[in-house]
Amino acid sequence: MAARPRRDPCRPGGAGRRRPPRLWFRHHRWEVTEQAVYTRTGWFFQEWRVAPLSRIQTVDTVRGPLEQRFGLATLTVTTASAKGAVKVEGLDAETAADLAAELTVATQATPEDAT
Repeated sequence: MAARPRRDPCRPGGAGRRRPPRLWFRHHRWEVTEQAVYTRTGWFFQEWRVAPLSRIQTVDTVRGPLEQRFGLATLTVTTASAKGAVKVEGLDAETAADLAAELTVATQATPEDAT
């Protein structure tokens, strides 16, 4: 008996369990540089957020029940922006903790005011 071809989860009738992480990473990006934290999210409506290190007020990691189950965490960078905090979701828990510590040190070393 011949093997059945696999369905593409992006097409109607596809099995949606095989590629969500791949699609997630295609449409959700983040980067931390010496100047800022950058995030891009969205599939249809894309949002690009930049949080300069000089404007960062707090850096938090959050782990809900599902994130704990899968060893993930969300990094939340709070600024004085009216738009709200910048969030990097789906990080490995260890990576999120290391990044939070690194950003804390970097923002303390930044001479400008974070208000």
